[in-house]
This record gives sequence, structure tokens and C-alpha cells, in this order.
Amino acid sequence: MKSLSTLTAAEANRLTGVFFDIDDTVTHEGRIVPEAFDAFVAARKAGLRLVPITGRPAGWVDHIARAWPVDGVVGENGGLWFYLADGRMHRCFAQDAETRRRNRTALDSLATNLLAAVPGCALASDQNYRELDLAIDFCEDVPPLPRSAIDAIVHHFEAAGATCKVSSIHVNGWFGNFNKLEGCKRFLQDRWNLELADVRNTWAFVGDSANDGPMFEYFPLSFGVANVRDFLDRLDTPPTFVADHVGGWGFAEIIARVLALRE
Repeated sequence: MKSLSTLTAAEANRLTGVFFDIDDTVTHEGRIVPEAFDAFVAARKAGLRLVPITGRPAGWVDHIARAWPVDGVVGENGGLWFYLADGRMHRCFAQDAETRRRNRTALDSLATNLLAAVPGCALASDQNYRELDLAIDFCEDVPPLPRSAIDAIVHHFEAAGATCKVSSIHVNGWFGNFNKLEGCKRFLQDRWNLELADVRNTWAFVGDSANDGPMFEYFPLSFGVANVRDFLDRLDTPPTFVADHVGGWGFAEIIARVLALRE
């Protein structure tokens, strides 16, 4: 990873948009950092499009797409994407309603077995607002669990044939072929009729944890806030650049550097 100070004006000036994670990327200890929200406003004023790509649930995604200064949101690790256009909310899913219903039944059964097998973990407090995945909390609203417990949660998901990703707070698991990058691809097609390859060199991604891996790998201009270092052993491809500060302060640092170079 390179220092943020090595970002060049040529790289900053080719940007037209920024994808970014939410938890521990624009937040700290569960709260959005005011400087990060200010950075949203500054980026929008500078003409950049903004799209959060998060593991958070459909309920959150609906609210964020309506209330934040963003152009849409990809949620549940790429399983759905919502955006406001033409005066209404567009709600799009990677799976049809019947597939989601069938998978929910299987995930509910898996949850019962998993919670019994891994002491101390719990359903994420936002589970009731999810459409496609199962989120297991290992540190958000429960005492932090050791690495061995997180690995055990991952093992149970994979043994059941589910895909799973570790975020900074949850292990998210689902049945089906999607991830943050696939969700990003589908969002771009629906929202602006753009192909993912069209924006690979003109959009950046900012993240912090293992479930951001596909985005770090795909986008040459990828950034990690400082706490991404906690997940380097779970990342095949780290971000290109890393901020000096953690969480939302790191995000604000990244946006400030990009905008300063564009002046």
C-alpha cells in the first residue's frame, strides 16, 4: 500500500465518482463521523458522484438512498441496490422474490445451528431489515469475539454451501452468486446504463475490511482508511493507497486529498 501523499493530480483529476463502504469507513464506533459527512457535501459540490457499497440491510439502504447526499446505495454485499430517480425510489434485487423466500428459510435454519455452535455471537441487530443475507454479530452489540470464533462462524456458513464475507463487525452469509463488485456492476447498468469497465479508471473505492476485497482488486484507485491494516491477512489484494487516519476521519482525509489535487 502507498501513502496517500503519493496520489497524483492526474489520478485525482480523472475521477468522476467514488464508491465507498460505510461501517468503519465513514463511521467510528457505530456513528458517522461529522467530517466524513462534510466530505460527502464537498465531493458533491466538486461534481463527484457518490455511491455507498455496504453490507448493511435493505432497511438501511432505503433510508440512506433517501436521506444522504448520494446517488444510490448498494447493500447486503451486492444483493440489492436502491436509488431515487424520476421522483421515486427504484428498489432492485439480484434474486427474484421466490428465490429470496426460499433462501431465507434456509438461512433461518442455518442461523439456529450457528448460534448454538458459536457461543457469544448473535444475530445482527439489523437482521429484521435484511432481504437476502444473514448477518452474525461478533463485536457490534456483543462483547468482541476472538479470531477463532470468527473463523468458526465462517466455517459454518461455508459448510452449509453459503458464500460469506467478514466485515469489521459482522460475518455476512448468503446463498447465491453476488458480492459488492457484482452489485456495483448491476447498479451502474440500472442507474446510468454504464458498464463496470466504463468506470474502472474514473471511479475510486474507499473501504476498510475483508468484504471490500473484490472492490480493492478491481479499481486501480482504491483507498483504505488506516484500520484496513487489521484485515490485511484476510485480503488477497489490499487497497492501492492507505490513509493515516481511521474510520470517517480517514475517509475525510482521502476526499480532502483528492479535492486539493483537483484545484
